[in-house]
Amino acid sequence: MPSVPTADHILASLGQATFAWDIATDAIAWSGNAATVFTDIPLEALASGAELAKLIEPSRGIRTEALSQSAPAGTGEGAPYRIEYGVRATTSAPVIWVEETGCWYVGADGKPVRAEGIVRINNERHARDEQLLKLSRHDPLTGELNRTHLIASLAETIEECARFRSSCAFMLIGIDHLARVNDAFGFDVADAVIAEVAKRIRARLRGGDMLGRFSGNKFGLILRNCTVDDTNVAAERFLAAVRDEVIPTKSGPVSVTASIGAVTIPRHARSADEAVNRAHETLDAAKSRRAGSFALWKPNVERDAQRRVNIRVTDEIVTALNERRIVVGFEPVVEARSRQPAFYECLVRMEQEDGQALLAPDIVPVAERLGLIRLVDHRVLELAIAELATSPNVQLSLNISPDTTMDPDWWTTIDSLMRAHPGVGERLIVEITETVAIQDLDDVRGFVTRLKNFGSRIAIDDFGAGYTSFRNLRKLGVDIVKIDGAFVQNIARSADDRAFVQTLIDLARRLQIKTVAEWVQDEEAAVMLREWGCDFIQGRLIGLASLERPWSAGPDQVLPVAG
Repeated sequence: MPSVPTADHILASLGQATFAWDIATDAIAWSGNAATVFTDIPLEALASGAELAKLIEPSRGIRTEALSQSAPAGTGEGAPYRIEYGVRATTSAPVIWVEETGCWYVGADGKPVRAEGIVRINNERHARDEQLLKLSRHDPLTGELNRTHLIASLAETIEECARFRSSCAFMLIGIDHLARVNDAFGFDVADAVIAEVAKRIRARLRGGDMLGRFSGNKFGLILRNCTVDDTNVAAERFLAAVRDEVIPTKSGPVSVTASIGAVTIPRHARSADEAVNRAHETLDAAKSRRAGSFALWKPNVERDAQRRVNIRVTDEIVTALNERRIVVGFEPVVEARSRQPAFYECLVRMEQEDGQALLAPDIVPVAERLGLIRLVDHRVLELAIAELATSPNVQLSLNISPDTTMDPDWWTTIDSLMRAHPGVGERLIVEITETVAIQDLDDVRGFVTRLKNFGSRIAIDDFGAGYTSFRNLRKLGVDIVKIDGAFVQNIARSADDRAFVQTLIDLARRLQIKTVAEWVQDEEAAVMLREWGCDFIQGRLIGLASLERPWSAGPDQVLPVAG
């Protein structure tokens, strides 16, 4: 018959042992399997609470402290407790992680007299907890600090600099053109590049410096006790580490560079947010100047003044939108031969509280830079459709920004407006800049097709400023080309501009695309354009935009169908 396992054998197989602790004498009596559970720890080191405490970490008094956390209901009734701690015989020995569960009892005087319980070895759970803690603090790909803890460490370092009157630096290192690696080899190779760059940077840190992954292709570095000269030297060290050797990957060697933006602390940054923003700003500046370069943040009066203007103008634009002070002026576009109005371009205006109006050049660039142009374009679209609905014979054009061409909300708005006002789409011309047309031909073709389904026509604005071929214009089904005014305004005095404009008009006519010459300043230029076969002219000679409706003074004009 098989032998019946004893209680000690069962406990040992579970990694557990029982104990009885006589608190008055400090003696601990263990079950017979204690030596099996506490491997490499001599039993004499477990014989008393004081001896066991010498082996415990991180807090030696944790077992005694547990007895004060709760109180028994009365004499003879135990108070349960549960604690976790590590024990090891020597500083070089591995830690054994213990979970202790038991009850302690009081005597007649109300003081603890004994404790009884079970200890269980729980190395696996502790390892899992440690791993979870590490994952909560560290980036899983590189093993470096994640963004949250990097920023928290930066804030602590800035406080230390202020307290001890020392200096440090914060750097952002960005891997250049990582998207190209993604496209060429795949994300797994790009991840290998990120991990290797982190390893190279880590190998070149000084003691006390901190490294973290700030975002996909960016690392943040906190350089303690670092002067401006030290920062420059460190930056070149990190750049060379990335640049000088190719990175081996499973798809073959990959060569990358990195750019760095940095800020000194506390001289030029007194908070973590300020340090991050300024390091990011200088990183962008370094990348725009030359990939693989370094920039250190410096005060810039003009930049700070422009930011104050941006803040003010942002508030003004949002307020004007809310108060319906975004309006449109109507600039006439006339037939080159008859000088009769063909259509009117809607140009955005912002009415100010003093009665003055800001013009499109004052509004559009700032709105685009600050991400407000989509809201402005929505408002201009609403105004243009409303005008078309109330003036059934007028034709209008409106210019939309690059971001708006792919804005789903803009499409939802125009679709609902077209359905609410049948027929207006046939009198609407949508102008997109040439630079938009060449960014993604397939996307722009879809944009043009959807507009043409409403009956609208498409004009390419500022033609000649980019590199769109006439073949692409035919593919897009463009109806009108507006020749960039920079080439038109000097045709009476510049032979080069005359040759360029005349060639554009001739090519467009052969492709049955109508042409509009912008910025026509004088009669001499208008005559030249007419003789060359330009269909329409626009500019100071004809008349600038007016908030009044020009067609209300005379009969409405209708633009001939292009092509």
